[in-house]
Amino acid sequence: MPVTELKGSMERQKSMDPLMGDEKALIRAVLDGDRGAARSLYDQHVRRVFQVAYRLLGDRDQAEEATQDTFVKAFSRLDSFRGESSLGTWLHAIAVSMALTALRKKKRRLLREADLDDASTLTDSRAEGDPDLRDRLRQAIDALPEKFKVQVVLHDIEGFTHGEIAQMTGVPEGTCKTRLMGGRAKLREALVAFAR
Repeated sequence: MPVTELKGSMERQKSMDPLMGDEKALIRAVLDGDRGAARSLYDQHVRRVFQVAYRLLGDRDQAEEATQDTFVKAFSRLDSFRGESSLGTWLHAIAVSMALTALRKKKRRLLREADLDDASTLTDSRAEGDPDLRDRLRQAIDALPEKFKVQVVLHDIEGFTHGEIAQMTGVPEGTCKTRLMGGRAKLREALVAFAR
């Protein structure tokens, strides 16, 4: 088949199949009730959304729940997507919000469950030497204050730019950079004993 015919065939196929078209066509198809388009959108983004949720929450079950909540919310609000950022950035903003909500709930639950009498017997596991750097780093990231943890996970682990993180979190780009520096400093402090 000549190249021009092949190109024309691909264009016709794109116009008939929104799943092969651009992001806007896929979103229109989902809004028109196309379940295949919805599945395609989900399949394209679910892995990265789960990774972000898992990195923030550190628990597979909670990350799966946050991922599910992200897509439920996204599909219910897809008509409000303005296209000012990529769909992926918009989905990740929702995922960060869902994960932070889950983190806050977890902290409140832990605070309620912790008995003041037992508080003095709790050991600080961070002080114990851990032979595995990966586990130690994960613990150090989990122990970061929320504002630092979000920046470290999204920038250093997931590779988002400061501009994308600013869009996801609604925090100015300069503040994102400052928080990233603060998070890295806290990680250095937490890992200094391990480095020795």
